Amino acid sequence: MIRIVVGGQINKREICDFTEKFMGEKASVDIKGDLEAAMALKAGQYDYYIGACNTGGGGALALAIAMLGAESCATISMPGKIFPQEEIVAAVANGKTAFGFTAQHAENVLPVLLRAIIEKRGE
Repeated sequence: MIRIVVGGQINKREICDFTEKFMGEKASVDIKGDLEAAMALKAGQYDYYIGACNTGGGGALALAIAMLGAESCATISMPGKIFPQEEIVAAVANGKTAFGFTAQHAENVLPVLLRAIIEKRGE
């Protein structure tokens, strides 16, 4: 089972609900504060961190970057830009484990991200 923690600054409940519905039995999904979520991911309690803010990188990923290092994190959308599907899939394939995006893009980027996670894990 894939373990996902939702952090970030906004819409945590909506992101969690969407992720639970999309992943079904393939994942367990929890909501935590940013610091707690990043620390739990670093400790191996979760496989992936997802979070939203208004910029896609600041409040969504700041603590994850501080705790895990930038090499483990990827912004997959920002105001006015949704990263191409190929870039999101490549980020997962290349071992990124923390993902930030703007809340208004959640329904566009989450299906791509979550499918890539499922495929990487062979679920």
